Amino acid sequence: MQIFETLLYTFIALGVLVTIHEFGHFWVARRCGVKVERFSIGFGTPLVRWTDKLGTEFVLAALPLGGYVKMLDARTGEVAEEDLPFAFSSVSVWRRIAIVSAGPMANFILAVFAFWMIFLAGEVGVRPVVGEVALASDAQRAGFERGMTILSVGDQATPSWDDLSKRLFGFVGSSGEIPFVVQLADSNLSVPLQVPIDRWLRDAMDPVPLRELGISPAYELQSLSFAAIDEGSAAERAGLEAGDQVVEINGIAIDHIDTFIQAVAASPNRAVTLLINRQDTQLLIDVVPALVQTGESDVGRIGVTLAPKGKFPDSMVFHVDHSLWSALVRGVEQTAEYSVFVVKSLGKLVVGDLSPKNLSGPITIAKVAGDSARAGVDNFIRFVAILSIMLGVMNLLPIPVLDGGHLVYYMVEVVKGSPVSDKVQVAGYKVGFTLLVGLMVVATFNDLTRAFL
Repeated sequence: MQIFETLLYTFIALGVLVTIHEFGHFWVARRCGVKVERFSIGFGTPLVRWTDKLGTEFVLAALPLGGYVKMLDARTGEVAEEDLPFAFSSVSVWRRIAIVSAGPMANFILAVFAFWMIFLAGEVGVRPVVGEVALASDAQRAGFERGMTILSVGDQATPSWDDLSKRLFGFVGSSGEIPFVVQLADSNLSVPLQVPIDRWLRDAMDPVPLRELGISPAYELQSLSFAAIDEGSAAERAGLEAGDQVVEINGIAIDHIDTFIQAVAASPNRAVTLLINRQDTQLLIDVVPALVQTGESDVGRIGVTLAPKGKFPDSMVFHVDHSLWSALVRGVEQTAEYSVFVVKSLGKLVVGDLSPKNLSGPITIAKVAGDSARAGVDNFIRFVAILSIMLGVMNLLPIPVLDGGHLVYYMVEVVKGSPVSDKVQVAGYKVGFTLLVGLMVVATFNDLTRAFL
């Protein structure tokens, strides 16, 4: 049942994103005077098809993993002389640029709309007040103490824990120091703190900067349960089930989520004993975490999705109500922030500041789609928005085959006054296709590696 739900939510998310992306191309093409021959969602055998009064065939195909808009084009087939003015190849280069750009732009607009809907319900944040400082951590050595408020990282303000996490990601792969400004507990005095780093988290898989630093917010954990158990995982082999509530690990009461995470991570190939509540029955279950090599150290994982239940102290939580306009402004801001985040992440991958093990493919996307949907409608909408941003940014990369590659050719055409030769374009497409296939192989390998650990 869980696999069916995951597939359903994945198809819903991808179906929405692909439809919006292709509709962007379609809508602008028609307004630029280009005849659209086919608008297809999916590939392969058509399941449903119809033709509108302008002659465009709309198709819903069997494999819903993409889509395309087929426009009249003299480069790909014969075009009747009377139809030549309506061919994509006949319109000005600026109209072609508009048509190709419209797909990724539609994805960004979708993200703004999704965030706008979320912010209309109000915004909840958690002030970056330090609740816990791990012993012998970088944060403790730098002088962080419980009760401090983190005001900024570098020259960027951190009004919430979410903002703090985003700012810290910018230092992944760097060497030197992370400069903080903190406000002392029960005081208005602000002081600078520096955390030395060296190639920070460069080889880590799924880096979590806050956990690496050793700081976390105050959190009143009420219970810790398993939302899902990965198939073939150590947890499944031990007999753990979704819905199980963890009471103790190795005889230590679970009073913080890190108590569980750190105990499992510190025990690769060594059994940990869990005291579980299952339908009002307590069970002792031994689990042997699988060894996972992160690049910096070997850690244990048992293959579960955690579902903590608890709350932040009321004094740390702030609420912001939004009007229609302010929610839209926040939606634009959030879309811009995530777009920059995706671009920075890609840049770090290219220069080696971020491990290629962090590339994710369709399996991870499906898993996150399912988990976010089960966590609530707001979480699923946020996931769709972020995925839409990623699709928009990726399509704008200057790689032939992608929209960004086409845009590069058209900009060259603007500069030199004539189209790029067919020979150069074909060679570029071959290189681009090979590169994309290589990236997909690496991403899928990473997915499978995560799935079997």
